[in-house]
Amino acid sequence: MKTSTASWDIGRRWPDDIGALDSESTLVLAFGGSECLDRPEGLEALRAAFPRGHVLGCSTSGQIRGDSVRDGGVDAMVMRFDRATLRVASARVNGEGGSFRAGCEVGDQLCRGNLRGVFVLSDGTQSNGTQLCSGMASKLPAGVPVTGGLAGDGERFLRTWVCCDGAPAQGMAVAVGLYGDDSVSLWHGCKGGWDTFGPERVVTRSKDNVLFELDNEPALSVYERYLGEHAAGLPASALLFPLALRRNGSQAVVVRTVLGTSREAGSMTFAGDIPQGATVQLMRADFDRIIDGASEAASMISLGDIPGTSAACVPISCVGRRIILKHRTEEELEEVVNHLAPGMPHVGFYSYGEISPMVGSSCELHNQTVTLTVFAERTGGRDAPDARKAAA
Repeated sequence: MKTSTASWDIGRRWPDDIGALDSESTLVLAFGGSECLDRPEGLEALRAAFPRGHVLGCSTSGQIRGDSVRDGGVDAMVMRFDRATLRVASARVNGEGGSFRAGCEVGDQLCRGNLRGVFVLSDGTQSNGTQLCSGMASKLPAGVPVTGGLAGDGERFLRTWVCCDGAPAQGMAVAVGLYGDDSVSLWHGCKGGWDTFGPERVVTRSKDNVLFELDNEPALSVYERYLGEHAAGLPASALLFPLALRRNGSQAVVVRTVLGTSREAGSMTFAGDIPQGATVQLMRADFDRIIDGASEAASMISLGDIPGTSAACVPISCVGRRIILKHRTEEELEEVVNHLAPGMPHVGFYSYGEISPMVGSSCELHNQTVTLTVFAERTGGRDAPDARKAAA
């Protein structure tokens, strides 16, 4: 596998040799601001440079390239595989039951022999990430890792886009499947680093990703009581106080972040499902533990002892982490870079939700985590191990 990275900004062009790695086995991941919906020329030029390759991407709450983060423009990772073959899929996520249906459609399109892993991107304001993951898991072979994330729009939560070999569009999910023998791997790591506080509460009324009541009280009222002065900044301030969710009969904890609120209904809409009967608890940030979470996520992936393996990393971190860390944001990116193989290219983004396996599942929505996806291809040496499976 050969790789390259590049950036584009309004008034500037892509490098003249940006399309040098074009082939039918080339994957281009492009991440940029939501303004690309109005100014798509950067994405259009990138697509023109790769007439045979596959260009997938999404809007962000900041692009990650190496150990730095920036807003606006477009940042791209190019990967030309030697042995792997690629297949792309897309579906609409909006409408009643749209996210689950989209997951099923994408899974159906990608369910072929020798599938080694799937990377998925979805609209960040119209997707139910839990339902999307459930739909994909219902169609894909057991054990195939699925990673990716939900598109971002800074702290605005107004509009997001994804693209799949075309112009940026809203209300879509796109994915790419990697196929091949055991020389092709999709590795992953996922960690958080938040602390719980306050009492555990039971979800007494909810529907899908909309939470109406906690302990028979309007959910928004409970949330505002704990947020205090931060309540005036909802829904954006809720990124500082996500929910730790434990489903009935399970000790596994996933994190859920608020996407919107309804004062009239006293409800809150989350990036993923909040099942009725589940137990939830508020969370808050500890700066050092959040940064340590990035280090732990990276430590789950180690390719240094596998001769002849080339790899590229796509870090996806929650926008809530960026809001909390502020000027310390690049510290978590430095932790990622320090723990992975020297020289491994890194291009990713800050998101509205992260997708990565947990123990016992191949596809799960997370919030407030750092999720790392490493595309790896072995060209020599002993067999590559199976893709890593790690809990958040």
